[in-house]
Amino acid sequence: MTGSSDNARGTDTKLGHLGRDPQRFDGAVNPPVYHVSTVVAPDLDTYEAGGRRRYEHGEMVYGRYGTPTHHALEAALTELEGAADTVTLSSGLAAITCALFTVVQAGDHVLVTDSAYGPTRGLCTGLLQRMGVSTTFYDPGIDADGLAELIRPETRALVLESPGSMTFEVQDVPALAQCAKAAGLCVLMDNTWATPLFFRPLDHGVDLSIQAATKYIVGHADAMLGAVSATEPWARRLRSTAYELGISAGPDDVYLGLRGLRTLSVRLRQHWTNALTVAEWLRERPEVDRVLYPALPDNPGHALWQRDFAGASGLFGVVLAEPYSRDAVAAMLDGMSLFGIGSSWGGYESLMIACYPENARTATSWSTPGPLLRLHIGLEDPRDLIADLDAGFARLTAGT
Repeated sequence: MTGSSDNARGTDTKLGHLGRDPQRFDGAVNPPVYHVSTVVAPDLDTYEAGGRRRYEHGEMVYGRYGTPTHHALEAALTELEGAADTVTLSSGLAAITCALFTVVQAGDHVLVTDSAYGPTRGLCTGLLQRMGVSTTFYDPGIDADGLAELIRPETRALVLESPGSMTFEVQDVPALAQCAKAAGLCVLMDNTWATPLFFRPLDHGVDLSIQAATKYIVGHADAMLGAVSATEPWARRLRSTAYELGISAGPDDVYLGLRGLRTLSVRLRQHWTNALTVAEWLRERPEVDRVLYPALPDNPGHALWQRDFAGASGLFGVVLAEPYSRDAVAAMLDGMSLFGIGSSWGGYESLMIACYPENARTATSWSTPGPLLRLHIGLEDPRDLIADLDAGFARLTAGT
């Protein structure tokens, strides 16, 4: 029923109905959670046929290969992404790992944006390097000509992340993807910041779209979940890699991803509205040098964001205007009443951490007049968040 594709329907309608089939589950609005490892076959022929059909979406032959709960979320994300298939995995890092392992083998070379998510960098300089896969980190602001100069005969993949982690550079995804595809590369993109609602990577030349679904798709800071959506040439290999790695998502987390999907659109719009209100206020503060938020008209990536994206999420950076001491920054953050100090984001709650991109760059340098803070603006009243920040700035300047 509602699991079928209907491209005439609006996105908000799809979010409420994709992956649901009440008639199948005795009228239950939500698919039930299947806690299952072994699936017993009625006879030997069925059992042996199931092993051959495990790559076919919708089959339940063993818990690790997916249950109806997994299939419901994967079908919904596949349609939202405009993909051929989606696999769900145990975390965002698991999704990044599975996507890269789908593409590379020993002796290969990959190009990764210098602004990539920290664990992505760690994967490339750690496990992939030990496996004989080399990585070149490139300037996130590179153009197609510059990218072409970095491509080697053994280069197999281009990894994009736009906006970039911590520093929020917006990449020209269509131009870079076109350059990479012309050289025979597979194009991967971490699209967690925008989700498929505000940016659909596969529409812009990307082959594998990666989500740390822990964040906005789950949306409630209570589950670990990743997802990778693939174009047709990569779909079967992606699912095979996921099975071979054995990093499937747990059924309860998948269920929470389905739950979060139902409200994703209204939550993201509110995150965007709240974040823009707070960002505009921050931009005028004397303690702030600049706000790294692509939705602001004076942001260097605003034109690309406006061209390619349908919206902005609640995550952005704030560069402080003075070289405030760590004790001063700690006084600000430690005393916040509404902003938690936490590594994740995408939930209903606001968060703030200090970031140090100068320690995580090799292709580019990072130099600013003061420390960098990363804010996630949650679903609280932005007036209350501004009041909390105002008090925080008083502590910051007092502790200079």
